[in-house]
Amino acid sequence: MADSAMEVLTRALSGHGINEKAMIETLGKWDQEEKRLFRKSSSQFFSEDERCCFERWEEHGMRLLKHEFMRFKNAVVLWTTHPWERDARLVKEALSKGHHGQNLNILIEVACTRTSDELLGARKAYHSLFDLSIEEDVAAHMNGPQRKLLVALMSAYRYEGPKYKEETAKSEAKEVAHAIKEAATQKSSLIEHDDVVRILSTRSKHHLHALYKHYNEISAGRSIVEDLRGDLSLQEAVLCLVNPVKYFTQILNVALRVEADKKIKKALTRIVVTRADKDMKDIKVEFKNEYGVSLGERIESVCNGSYKDFLLALLARSD
Repeated sequence: MADSAMEVLTRALSGHGINEKAMIETLGKWDQEEKRLFRKSSSQFFSEDERCCFERWEEHGMRLLKHEFMRFKNAVVLWTTHPWERDARLVKEALSKGHHGQNLNILIEVACTRTSDELLGARKAYHSLFDLSIEEDVAAHMNGPQRKLLVALMSAYRYEGPKYKEETAKSEAKEVAHAIKEAATQKSSLIEHDDVVRILSTRSKHHLHALYKHYNEISAGRSIVEDLRGDLSLQEAVLCLVNPVKYFTQILNVALRVEADKKIKKALTRIVVTRADKDMKDIKVEFKNEYGVSLGERIESVCNGSYKDFLLALLARSD
């Protein structure tokens, strides 16, 4: 009895949604003695209250259980929210929780993977929802060189057309290559280089793709992303701007690991919801090519219950 129940609850607390049916079928059959034996054998969820002599829930276990039951609800809310409001609230939540890890990813994703009109819409929604601008809120919450980069990226309204000047892209590729070498020599942050920030925050994505190509040519096949390994925020911004499919594929792979923490696992919901009607077809192809298994199969093997079913339904929209 106890081993089977432990498997059910461990699976339930996996961080990828609750298997409601399995929990109901298992837990609903227990009598008082079976529940007591379960509490006694589950030290990761219960501890002995020595004063009153009973097995009490550990606070972290209760929080995890509540969080997992909320995962499906959160996915549905994110999917049904207007994209402008969704992005505005994602940015606000990220800023409120600190400028590191997944929070920084969210800011860069919104700033670099949305169209100019989508980003403008998010800024308008932010005004309405929070009575201040995204730019001023980013400036208030960020510090150091990252502040300048993120304020510039959030302020952008890029030209979306196909036209660009090849010679300018080539010249700026040389400029970026020189700046990277200079930053490495001086052991300084490339974000402090004004022209690099200007190029990344103002040039069209067609222009940046051409710049990326010219950079590869003048650096013996190394990409800008490879040469920015020491500067994570710039590296991710460049990848989001020139190859968002690769960026989202990498984040999804990390989020689907069993050992990933709950903050990283939240990225699975965010990316499936925000890219379902955008470039999910390309993301699925890239995921299969990169990891040898389909994204749907990975979700099927890792996730649970209604949450899993909802994610798979969103994936199917791009079939």
